[in-house]
Amino acid sequence: MSDSVELSTVDLEILRFLQNDSRVSNKELAAAVGIAASTCLDRVARLRTTGVITGQRTQVDAAKLGRPLEAFLFIQVRPHRRPLVFPFVEHLLAQPEVRAVYHLTGPDDFLAHVATTSAAELQRLVLDELTARDEVARVHTNLVFQHWAGGPLLPPGSTTTP
Repeated sequence: MSDSVELSTVDLEILRFLQNDSRVSNKELAAAVGIAASTCLDRVARLRTTGVITGQRTQVDAAKLGRPLEAFLFIQVRPHRRPLVFPFVEHLLAQPEVRAVYHLTGPDDFLAHVATTSAAELQRLVLDELTARDEVARVHTNLVFQHWAGGPLLPPGSTTTP
């Protein structure tokens, strides 16, 4: 059974606009997609109620906040068992450097995106907060040189005007 929601072309346009700028006013959004402001408000509310829109976030520049060094940490834990997953994820998320955590398949069990003040701080994070833990078997670190964000996420096969 699929959890997907049936979306109209107007719904897709609303999602595209909101993903590009979530601060757009309802009036501007309605005009951009060609519907009345009240209709737009109802459609956005429906997208929230159905769980298509799960929130809004402010994107920040990590370097401007004093964390210019970003990295991906591929982490292997042993044993890789259910009782270990949530406590380990909670530990990772409690670290102020951690931006996101993913549970993976393959040779690595977790991927953590981190932003640190320096290489020394990254080393401290890996040695004191990760490899010092009994369940961590390996940490593989890749530095981020540059980052590009993808476009809006829309259902497969959907098209909207650019």
